[in-house]
Amino acid sequence: MALSISHLLGLRGVPASDITMILDTATSFKEILSRPIPKVPTLRGTTVVNFFYEPSTRTRISFELAEKRLSADTVNFSKTGSSVKKGETLRDTIRNIAAMKIDMVVVRHSAAGVPLFLTQCVDAAIINAGDGINEHPTQALLDMMTLRAKFGSLKGLKVAIVGDISHSRVAGSNIHGLQTMGAEVRVCGPKTLIPRGQEEICPVSYNLQETIEWADVLNILRIQLERQESGLFPSIREYHAEFGVTRRRLQQAKKDITIMHPGPINRGIELDSDIADSEFSVILDQVTNGVAVRMAVLYLLSGSDAKVDQ
Repeated sequence: MALSISHLLGLRGVPASDITMILDTATSFKEILSRPIPKVPTLRGTTVVNFFYEPSTRTRISFELAEKRLSADTVNFSKTGSSVKKGETLRDTIRNIAAMKIDMVVVRHSAAGVPLFLTQCVDAAIINAGDGINEHPTQALLDMMTLRAKFGSLKGLKVAIVGDISHSRVAGSNIHGLQTMGAEVRVCGPKTLIPRGQEEICPVSYNLQETIEWADVLNILRIQLERQESGLFPSIREYHAEFGVTRRRLQQAKKDITIMHPGPINRGIELDSDIADSEFSVILDQVTNGVAVRMAVLYLLSGSDAKVDQ
């Protein structure tokens, strides 16, 4: 059992067979997470560096837990307190770390393309944990795992991605992955938050109510408040009035809608609290599945021949 890829840099161009293998393996690992002692020796002796140049809570903790559940040796790197502060280049930093004999690197960086760059610097397997506004493949994989568990299949599923599409790496990976797996995808948000040329990738809507009535699933993105000063929409209140997902809007659709969110949630802005915590929400399932998906990615890219349930 092996992937056709040596690194996970994104989901653009990754075949359906690889995505299916990751999701199937993650499902097996999820059973391990429910055991009294949720740990296996599958990656014992494998060294993984978490190379985070950008702040993260869920993604970093999820990867660290996945590595520990697989018994890998984990080294955490953060830009703060490193030689980067002394002027060391990214290339020199990773090459020095690689000289200490590492096997895998999980990288998160504010600049798009850094994971690809690292593949040219070291021999270790590279896993993209988010690069700029480019891709966040493991988030999309855990989203797909969550949907497959609920609906049985992704083929023909109608998924709407709502919110700040322009600045979202989550949207990019989800669109590529879901389309590869046969789902129908559209995006919805203010014109100022939809990239130019998006219509060439998937359908675009500027009407939330019409989108809700079309969709089986809403994957709602965080409004990046740090960019509000740029005047991308008039005010938080107006954004919520036009694109905030509320119970009233869901009830108007007169059907069940599944609610997803990659976090962190700006409650009362893109999503009302009672919906985030409602019977429609699978947000906490996403978080749980994130550990299983990252275990699967680490295992499959490690080249280990140990059994999943060893």
